[in-house]
Amino acid sequence: MAYDLITMGRIGVDLYPLQTGVPLARVSSFGKFLGGSATNVAVAAARLGRRTAVITRTGDDPFGRYLHEALRDFGVDDRWVTPVPGLPTPVTFCEVFPPDDFPLYFYREPKAPDLEIAADDLDLGAVRDARIFWVTGTGLSEEPSRAATLAALAHRDRSGTTVFDLDWRPMFWRDPGAARPFYTEALRHATVAVGNLDEVEVATGEREPHTAARALLAAGVEIAVVKQGPKGVLAVSRQGESVEVPPLPVTVLNGLGAGDAFGGSLCHGLLSGWDLETVMRYANAAGAIVASRLECSSAMPTPDEVAAALDAGAVL
Repeated sequence: MAYDLITMGRIGVDLYPLQTGVPLARVSSFGKFLGGSATNVAVAAARLGRRTAVITRTGDDPFGRYLHEALRDFGVDDRWVTPVPGLPTPVTFCEVFPPDDFPLYFYREPKAPDLEIAADDLDLGAVRDARIFWVTGTGLSEEPSRAATLAALAHRDRSGTTVFDLDWRPMFWRDPGAARPFYTEALRHATVAVGNLDEVEVATGEREPHTAARALLAAGVEIAVVKQGPKGVLAVSRQGESVEVPPLPVTVLNGLGAGDAFGGSLCHGLLSGWDLETVMRYANAAGAIVASRLECSSAMPTPDEVAAALDAGAVL
């Protein structure tokens, strides 16, 4: 049976401080969580009842084994999560200064195993058959992951829904200025593009939301989603739909997982056949719920929680 969603990209261990508003140097205890944007999107969709899997790689170490256990606990298929001997599983620390300052510290040296995904190792039949396939900009940052990502996109050939999460992390690129041609190539194969203002600028050269959305449509996608922070989200389709949805009121504790919750819920809404505004409102609500919680993966909301937030008009 085809998967509802297959994601491809980052995985790692998130170590989040259990004290908020405290500099990392003075934090005394941490919580350990499954992390990585593509992985969190798969978790978010699984929480909403979708059959999901992730294509990624870990170290052959205790943290790698922990990630397999966590994926299975969340109901995400881990059959395409493979170890890379000699490379450690990535670890990410953050600082939590609500409401809008959450510095991240990535430990991905000498190289992250998820950048060692190779085209020859892909189950291209499963990739093509998935109802939604999700890739990220980070997957384009180094070889062999770059070639594998583009090969998967080309083989899928825009069948079903193919989401390109622009996911701009300049520290992952040896030459950040060289990114745009690879983004352009990925957009040719995608049907949906999702990114914030910095990310759409990297992909298109445009920062004004409506102009950037039009540029993403011109690059090949059918739906362009531009996250505008406090102004909410803009979504524009090739069929002429254009909606702007304000954020749901929330007391932010940790904003780092909100985008991944948004992504998993976006996939859920598209799979459900909802209109564009309904999809955006649902995804916004899911993101707001996670922003009100400390962790990311284990904070992903259930359908009942999203429904309650939408009914209340806020995250209570």
